[in-house]
Amino acid sequence: MVQRAPALFLADTPGLDFLNSIATPADTRIDWIEDGEGLLAWLEQAALVSHGTLASLRGQAMPGELDAIAAQARSLREEFRTFVGAHKGRPLDAEALAELAPLNRLLARDEGYLQLTAEENGNAPAVALRATRRWRSPESLLLPLAEALARSVSQEDFSDVKACEGPACTLLFADHTRGRVRRWCSMAICGNRAKQAAHRNRARRSPDTTDT
Repeated sequence: MVQRAPALFLADTPGLDFLNSIATPADTRIDWIEDGEGLLAWLEQAALVSHGTLASLRGQAMPGELDAIAAQARSLREEFRTFVGAHKGRPLDAEALAELAPLNRLLARDEGYLQLTAEENGNAPAVALRATRRWRSPESLLLPLAEALARSVSQEDFSDVKACEGPACTLLFADHTRGRVRRWCSMAICGNRAKQAAHRNRARRSPDTTDT
């Protein structure tokens, strides 16, 4: 199995984290869902599908089926990236809904239902109502991705959706900071690079004070 670096979850919303499943965090582009196993690993890291469900669906899959589903996931990712690129930075209006028809068709395939479950509440169990779904085939792995994208559309103010200002960075995020001043995908990645670049620029501009 190919060993991949841990996926990046910097967007502050799962739908945009899915778009960020392809990125260049250092010098090499990484696509965390370039194949079926990558898709399973990303879904587990994102906590969108449980380990047990993923193991069950892996066992059901025909040869090459998971790779084909990963290809569908990449197509969904790029279609939604186009949508976000066209609408980020301003509120969505009702006209944008027409562009989301393919996503609505995918959501309509879901077999979700509500289930009463026991949850720990202090020292005593409490009853909670949870949404779950029937995982009838490996293709159902597309459904939590569609749900994450739909939640980003319905719950995020697209005025707060930004692209990282790093010159070579492709990462997107929802800016939830006070004053909406976030500029970077991460201070540890692009923010630090910007600081280093600014320091080099200042050093070049400063007068030579060496004694002669």
